[in-house]
This record gives sequence, C-alpha cells and structure tokens, in this order.
Amino acid sequence: MYVNTPLYHALMAAGLSALLLASQSSHAEDSIKQMLMNANSSAKASKQVAADSAVKDANSSAKTSELSALVEPTAKPIADKKASSVAKTEDSDISPVTTAPYQAARLTKSGVNSRFLPTITFTTDNLSAVAKQVNAADWGKSKTLDRATGTKIQALLNWHQSGVGAVDGYWGKNTQKAMQAFQKARNLKVTNELNDETWKALTQDSKLAAQPVLANYKLTDNDVFIKTATIPESAEEKSKLEGMHYQSVIEGLAEKFHMSQGYLKALNPNSSFKSGDIITVYNTGNPINTPVTRVVADKTTQTLYAYDDKDNLIASYPTTVGSTATPSPSGTHTVSVKVHEPNYTFTKDDGSKLIIPPGPNNPVGLVWIGLSKPSYGIHGSPDPERISRQASAGCVRLTNWDALALLGVIQDGATVEFK
Repeated sequence: MYVNTPLYHALMAAGLSALLLASQSSHAEDSIKQMLMNANSSAKASKQVAADSAVKDANSSAKTSELSALVEPTAKPIADKKASSVAKTEDSDISPVTTAPYQAARLTKSGVNSRFLPTITFTTDNLSAVAKQVNAADWGKSKTLDRATGTKIQALLNWHQSGVGAVDGYWGKNTQKAMQAFQKARNLKVTNELNDETWKALTQDSKLAAQPVLANYKLTDNDVFIKTATIPESAEEKSKLEGMHYQSVIEGLAEKFHMSQGYLKALNPNSSFKSGDIITVYNTGNPINTPVTRVVADKTTQTLYAYDDKDNLIASYPTTVGSTATPSPSGTHTVSVKVHEPNYTFTKDDGSKLIIPPGPNNPVGLVWIGLSKPSYGIHGSPDPERISRQASAGCVRLTNWDALALLGVIQDGATVEFK
C-alpha cells in the first residue's frame, strides 16, 4: 500500500540561493536494543531533564559570543496572500495525518504550506519488527515509557500540532512541554507526566490514532546526491562557502523526517543510505493550515504558542528564546517581513560586514520572520536537536521544519508577544 504525505524538505536544489535579493538589513548512535526495553518513566524523565539542563548550561556561553554579533538576514521577502492562499479543510472527519487513502483529498487543500512541502511516497508494506512495535504501542494499556511508546506519544503530540522537536522516542523536556501545551489547548489539567485523561484525548480520534508512526521510504537520487559542506567555526570562513548546506546525507534525511540523526541510524542499522535503499522513517504528518494572527513567545517554558483570529491556541513549538547575555525583547511587536532561505549579515568589530549564504546550516536556518523591532525575529536553526537546550541571540529559534510550518501561515502584521 502506497500513501502520500506532504513533508518539510530543505529545498537546497542548485540555484535557489541565487533567487534571493537584498531587501532588509539584517550522540552517539542509539542502540536499537534500547527500543525493546521498558524503562522506568519517572527515572527517565528526571535523568532527561537533568541532562537537558546540563547541556543548555554548557553550550550557552559558547554559542552566545558569535551569535550576538549577527544582525538581520537579507533576502527576498515572501508576499502574504492571506486567506486566499491559506486553505482550511472542511472535512471534519479527516485527521491531520495524511497516511491513509481517505486522506488523499486533503493533499489538494494543503494551502500556503504547499509552497515549501513536497509530496512524499511511503509504504507500509514489509515493515520492520521495530516499526510494527512502535505502530502498535498503547500507553493506555501498558503504562510504560519504553522507546516504542515514547515514539508513539511524540507522534500523537506532533499530529495534534503540539511540536516535540526532533523525534527520538525519549520522554524529555520538549516532549513534556508539548504535552502541557496540548493539555492547555484542550483545557485539561496541566501535569508533568502523562495521565489517562491526556492519553484519552490524544487517541480520541480513532483514525488519527491508527496512523502508522513509522513507515518505509525509498531513497531517491534527490535524497542522497545533495550538496554538502563542512561548516567552519568562524563567520569569515562561513561567508566564503557557496551555501550553508547539510554536512551529510544523514543530517539532511533526519531533518526531512523531523528525527534525531541517532534515531534515524538506529532504526536503519544495516542501511548504507544509498539511492534505492528502503529505510524506516517517522511519519511527520501535516502542518497547520489555519492562518496565525498572534504568537506568544514564553521565555519561562521556552515555547512558542500560535493562535488563530478567534484566539484559539492552534499550535505550539519548542523554542529557544534569548539567553542571559542577549535576552529577548519584552512587550508586543508585529511581523514585518517573511523570508525563505535567507542570507545572514555578520557585522565584524571594525564595522565591516560579511554575508553568510543561505542554507539549512545558516545561523537562522531556512526561515526568517522579522519583527517590527529591528534585528529581532523568529527563525530556524542549524542544530534542531538542541532546540530549548541552547542560547539564542535574543530571537525566537525553532527547528527548521517548525519555522517552515509557521512561515506558511503566519500573517503579515501578526502580533508577537514576549512574556
């Protein structure tokens, strides 16, 4: 059985960066055996939270020194076609995940996000034993948080537009935050651990809950014959590159399927990741297509909340909001420009400027959503696995795929609140 799903893909085909014009200043590989072992949920949560905190503390000062000198990107802004290009589905019985035949009609209603998302062909034939275990996982019956169940939970949260960041199957900081945003959106009691009430809400849509979390995907030439680059440390050396491309095929694939690189490799221990190989990947589902008119960047929870014009919470994304050295602004601002695949201008101590070329490993990733407050914005990240665990230069940093999702629906002039 073959099925189609719109997915985010870093559109790094040759020549794209040439279209950009100046317009504004600006893990060690996881063992697959871990998947099959039950883990004590509270112990794992405690260990992960402690690890997250340690990583964040260790990397904050290292990242801040260079990023604090970066100013706004430059590129051709994207025109906002508003409601005419943001389609809303009228099929109330269609779930957010397009991995079954009854979902096919939704592909024609993908709205403005279709500009950034290709249609990918998956198969659910001959799934691996691990993929079958993940797809059949049921926390409601097992009450365990092994890696299979953790992957299922992360998928359900993502499919309900409560983003968990890079899918890795573990109950960590970002998954907990996503669950709490989901609870908030549905007026449930906000908790630190998954409970029966929340699981029931996550699986209430039986069609959604039945979607395959892991599926097979056949690699194509376009997946593996991509431009790659070794990314240097200094801004001056970065400015000399043709593009801030992925550093490896694995990095590109992990980002395409919204996974950690370690988990992608663990699920495919025997793959050489060559064209024609069939690999096991996470089914990312669809992004939101409802226009976003207000977002709230919460510095305490390190979460970006997105609201529609009726002030309904319709999506949340894990984020890095500022740092001690370069805090985010306060108050309310508005969206003034939207850029896909931006350049980045780096100002040296002597006042001279360097242009860092576009690409997924650009300091602002694949997206720049500039605010009315100069030099501040919402943007992507060259290191999606460290979202919420790193410092930013005062801006709101998302994974590239979450930034692309938001880029497709956030309206010109939308309100951006910092709290």
